[in-house]
Amino acid sequence: MTFAVAGFVKGVTGMGLPTVAMGVLGTLMLPAQAAALLLLPSFVTNVWQLFAGPSVRALVKRLRLMMAGIVVGTVAAASFIAGGGGEWAVVGLGAALTLYAVAGLMAWRLSVPARHERWLSPAIGALTGLITGGTGVFVVPAVPYLQGLSLKKEDLVQALGLSFTVSTIALAIGLAREHAFAVDDLGESLFAVVPALIGMAIGQRVRGRFSPETFRRWFFICLLGLGIQLLVRPLV
Repeated sequence: MTFAVAGFVKGVTGMGLPTVAMGVLGTLMLPAQAAALLLLPSFVTNVWQLFAGPSVRALVKRLRLMMAGIVVGTVAAASFIAGGGGEWAVVGLGAALTLYAVAGLMAWRLSVPARHERWLSPAIGALTGLITGGTGVFVVPAVPYLQGLSLKKEDLVQALGLSFTVSTIALAIGLAREHAFAVDDLGESLFAVVPALIGMAIGQRVRGRFSPETFRRWFFICLLGLGIQLLVRPLV
């Protein structure tokens, strides 16, 4: 059910599957377990999104330094989510979701001048990787940064797919390195692919029937609730 809903959100908005899945599953299990479970659904749906348009090669060339930063940061920080952080990994996940939800509700928009992109891309990638490795959430600050590049709508969707695909692969490498994920664990993750794809397909079909702003508002409100719940859970 979690992955069907997460896939639906991704089908409508072009993002949100790992975020929703980590938020919901994080209330039921440790973040490392949730991250391992979402690897295959995240990878399959993001590759689908990445290759749904014609600009893959150009985007890879433009964003390669950002992607390199994501890989380095994620692998370096994976020990935190894999067990070194304990309950703090749950708090970190809640903080990441809360921050992303607040930014979405307040409609914060970055504007990235082209002259700063060369040095800012690897820095944003590394920071995104550190947060991914620590919480399993791929969106902060990668999504606001990519939205600030003034990409065309189709290119932005593909750029998000690229970022999330690389983040998923890097997270798998990091978890495997910390012995928190193995090939044998793919069986459980495989079962989550079908509901995620069904949800994504439904979301894409009904995308035009929703008011984008209304859907986004309720999406961020739900994420905010999940984030706050995870933040306060260790205190309860």
